[in-house]
Amino acid sequence: MNNRRLLLVHAHPDDESSQSVATMSHYLAEGAQVTLVTCTLGELGEIMLPEWQHFTPAELGAHRKTEIEEALATIGVTDHVFLGGAGAYHDTGMANAEGGRGAVVPEEMPDNAFWKADLLEAANHLVEIIRSRRPQVATTYDPFGNYGHPDHIQAHRVLMYAVMLASSPAHRPDLGEPWMVQRVLWNTHNSGRWAEAYAIAKERGLELWPESENTDDPQHFGPEESHIVAVIETAPWLEKCRAALGSHRSQVDPNHPFWQFYSIMQELPGSGEAYLLGGGTPFPPSDGPANDLFAGLV
Repeated sequence: MNNRRLLLVHAHPDDESSQSVATMSHYLAEGAQVTLVTCTLGELGEIMLPEWQHFTPAELGAHRKTEIEEALATIGVTDHVFLGGAGAYHDTGMANAEGGRGAVVPEEMPDNAFWKADLLEAANHLVEIIRSRRPQVATTYDPFGNYGHPDHIQAHRVLMYAVMLASSPAHRPDLGEPWMVQRVLWNTHNSGRWAEAYAIAKERGLELWPESENTDDPQHFGPEESHIVAVIETAPWLEKCRAALGSHRSQVDPNHPFWQFYSIMQELPGSGEAYLLGGGTPFPPSDGPANDLFAGLV
């Protein structure tokens, strides 16, 4: 019997399908327990299809709920939880960072925006999930939310706080027996493959970022490669990755230059979902990234 248990925390519907499908599929195929927590309904996402531009935030949130349900059915995930319940926390939205790359906190946001959430309250919702599922490994974004989106940053904060609180016997015994997550991982870009894909995209005439930016340096696309501790390869799950992402039609236009670039990247040898060690038990020494998020855990 496989007793491995994995918890993934993402900010919006579609984040799981752009960053974690290979990981979830890999461990589901092994018979592991996979739990996905989504923090908002994504009510303020950028709508890619003209025929849906009329959606109000509430209507978009309801629609995106159906999109993630379709995506998770494709992947095979059956344990999915909205943090605090569906709609408890509203998509904060974002503003574009100076220069157009990355995101920053918007000047205006809903009263129940996830960015404004009481950190202890939000963490306690996750504490209850951690104590009931008892994952050995948990994943979310890095402290910058990977690209600055406030909801990604908040998801990072909530998971890191919840992991600490969940292990404390003195904290909220009503939320379940204490549980120590052995390893916390931060999903990140597979820097080298992104740099390779960008070079191919340029050859094909795709315009992604200004030529003035130093996009030939792999670190432009993510962390130094030596800091990547694990990679779950995309190749065995490529069609499932694309089908799940395609479920999020309100957010993903496969003809957009970025998604064309992303598709190129997924096809490269060695491409996969990359992780940094956020805390807990280190991976066993090796010459390169591990191919198992549970490597070295008892």
